[in-house]
Amino acid sequence: MIEGIEHIGIAVRSIDEARVFYAALGLKIEAVEEVPHEGVRVALIPCGSSRIELLESTSDESPVGRFLTKRGPGLHHLCLSTLDIKADDAALRAAGFRILRPEPTRGAGGCWVQFVHPESTGGVLLELSQQSADESE
Repeated sequence: MIEGIEHIGIAVRSIDEARVFYAALGLKIEAVEEVPHEGVRVALIPCGSSRIELLESTSDESPVGRFLTKRGPGLHHLCLSTLDIKADDAALRAAGFRILRPEPTRGAGGCWVQFVHPESTGGVLLELSQQSADESE
């Protein structure tokens, strides 16, 4: 069950450079985290009931690195918050949508995440994210 927009992911060449714009709007980064298995540094900026996620590649071969090489900085993905990522993953698969990972994996902040290919969503990479109450799940 989808609760709402969790965040909007924006690929940037440098979090330090990109943060200047958001600071000019009065928005502040609440946390910066590296997600090594994704090859990315993530900066989270609260914005109302949602967040902006700045994505800085740590490897040219990471998904964000390849995105930056191909398209340059810009909107990378839209993330929806879900209460049951496994059920949503199964429902989308059963309906024939193209899911990018065999199963949900851990993302920034320890959340469970899954991605839906832009072919299935009208051209936007869509992330599903579920907060985890237990880090050992």
